[in-house]
Amino acid sequence: MAVISTLLYYTKTVLSFTLLSLCALYGVVASVVLTCVGKRHLAQWTTARAFYYVMGTCLGIKIVVENAENLNKMPAILVCNHQSVLDIMMLGRTFPQGCTVTAKSSLKWTPFLGWFMVLSGTLFLDRSNREKSVRTLNNALHDLRTKKRAIWVFPEGTRSHSTKVGLQPFKKGAFHLAQQGHIPIIPVVVSNTSTIMNSKYKVFNRGVITVKVLEPIPTDDLKKEEVTDFTNKVRDIMEKTVQELGYSQAIVDTTLPPEARSIVTTVSENEAGEESGDEQEDVSSKDTVEEAVETLETEETEGADTDAEHH
Repeated sequence: MAVISTLLYYTKTVLSFTLLSLCALYGVVASVVLTCVGKRHLAQWTTARAFYYVMGTCLGIKIVVENAENLNKMPAILVCNHQSVLDIMMLGRTFPQGCTVTAKSSLKWTPFLGWFMVLSGTLFLDRSNREKSVRTLNNALHDLRTKKRAIWVFPEGTRSHSTKVGLQPFKKGAFHLAQQGHIPIIPVVVSNTSTIMNSKYKVFNRGVITVKVLEPIPTDDLKKEEVTDFTNKVRDIMEKTVQELGYSQAIVDTTLPPEARSIVTTVSENEAGEESGDEQEDVSSKDTVEEAVETLETEETEGADTDAEHH
């Protein structure tokens, strides 16, 4: 039984990355076409939907979104917990029109996925070029305000792969960006997905992932010195929500993580079928947003020191 479970895990893993590559290739074509007709801002949205519907159907994974109407309250910076390659499916289900992601510049060279990201307007931040990163973020803030767009950021900085329900510490980059642009923060919280997929324990099941979109949190009166407390406040709100959501419901095809076996909610195949009738390369921001914002702060400080010396 263990051998069959392991074989199924690897089979589904290969299938998922094959589907990911095919959807990314579709994204390249869609980005070119939409750019030609002046609709480039829809490229990531339409490709995201392809990720969800193709991969979700083939892998037997459904994503249920609570308070989906909050996703359209733009301009906004959406912040979300970051767990595994399944996040790309989650993005596929929730990604609003006019939204984009941030990514490290090296991802642009990844076959298919990188090509799609370049053509669709991803905000690439180059850690080795501070001036360029700052300019990219300043332009993004301008577009957010004037065109009512959104940026999607994972403030944990990297995928957790955690089998325990909870969040990692948050980096402050997205919150500095929100404070500087007076852009609301919209927290997006995802149930723990280790019961659906986890590489350490060779988990790859069908099931239902729950996403809860919280109300926008304004930053109009937020001061620079209050960003740290504000970051912690948002994290506390999201931590409480993720604890309420708990583990994703699973149809156990392979196995479950040890921490989840005694408390996880499983779904029968009939229930999953009824729910579906109703309705992986990492594209994380990493810590590049924070680094670029910190660069802004450093340059401001250095500029002030230089002025003081001249006087």
